[in-house]
Amino acid sequence: MPSNPPSPPAPATPGAALADVDTPALLIDLDAFEANLAQVHAQAHAAGVRVRPHAKAHKSPDIARRQLAAGAQGICCQKLGEAEVFAGAGIDDILVTNEIVGTSKARRAAQLASRIRLALCVDHALQVRQLGEAAQAEDSRLNVLIEVDVGQGRCGVESPEQALALARDIASFAPALRFAGLHAYHGGAQHLRTPAERAAAIAAACQRTRAVVALLAAHGIACETVTGAGTGTYGLEAASGLYTEVQPGSYVLMDTDYAANQPEPHWPVLRHALSGWCSVISRRASHAVLDGGLKAFATDHGLPRVLLEGWRVDGLSDEHTVIVPTTAGAAPLAVGDKLRLLPGHCDPTVNLHDWLVALRGEQVEAVWPVAARGALF
Repeated sequence: MPSNPPSPPAPATPGAALADVDTPALLIDLDAFEANLAQVHAQAHAAGVRVRPHAKAHKSPDIARRQLAAGAQGICCQKLGEAEVFAGAGIDDILVTNEIVGTSKARRAAQLASRIRLALCVDHALQVRQLGEAAQAEDSRLNVLIEVDVGQGRCGVESPEQALALARDIASFAPALRFAGLHAYHGGAQHLRTPAERAAAIAAACQRTRAVVALLAAHGIACETVTGAGTGTYGLEAASGLYTEVQPGSYVLMDTDYAANQPEPHWPVLRHALSGWCSVISRRASHAVLDGGLKAFATDHGLPRVLLEGWRVDGLSDEHTVIVPTTAGAAPLAVGDKLRLLPGHCDPTVNLHDWLVALRGEQVEAVWPVAARGALF
């Protein structure tokens, strides 16, 4: 029999001081986390829409429970495996914002739907057939949303007529499948830098989505849910009069790429809650070397940013980050010192770690497992 590998040790225990947190680690500033959570939920609820946070950002049931306690409708996952992890932790209302293909995945989805309220997205008749046959075999009920390509150029139907054909396919598998609405997410709009660019992209997304809603309504098919949006645009979809729920994910953590967006007038300014925690393991006059590299920080959206005056990241390798002084008056650093870095992209950075260390000030309040880490299928 294969042996079960030992669980990796946590870098800290509740009650520990920040200085004693082992490195490399991921830290969450709870004051910033809670402020971001409260402000985004309040803005969405004031607009009359539900919040269904995207758990792909944090992969943590502990965070999901806090989002639900703050009024979230349920959560989103990007992979069926993530949904299985969150369901196992007691989260019972999950939307998988992705298409799944294959009879084995369809069977798993149907089995999961017998335990929780589960919804999935489709953009092809094969997906509908596989889900319908699996749900019939398991005697379960699956909620199905049709994904609409609203500008991302990735997944989703390209015309209202395609959506109508899929809605009819879904109806042919009733009651095993139930048409639950539309998924209309524009990921490409989230990091457009100016408010005007983001507003134009979401206006176009709404126009495409309204055309689908109108054709379905003309054939007697109602869209009870129109869901989408992300941290960069959630307020636009919430104010559109079209979307019934929004799916921000990074808002509770944040990263330097989102922070590079020009802020929206009258929206809350979200704070950096997530940071990396590294030790200086080597020091020369020209540079310092930290003990976390590409296996601790995702760099697809840019290098991490050092939270120490007069220093910047020069480069990363697998297990090292080299930082260099930018001024003659750079803050002093010695071997053994520890410092924070802000990640460029929070979602894949979290997926590199087993634990999130939640801090209140300079003290560890909780240590949360990244339970859905690596849930890729």
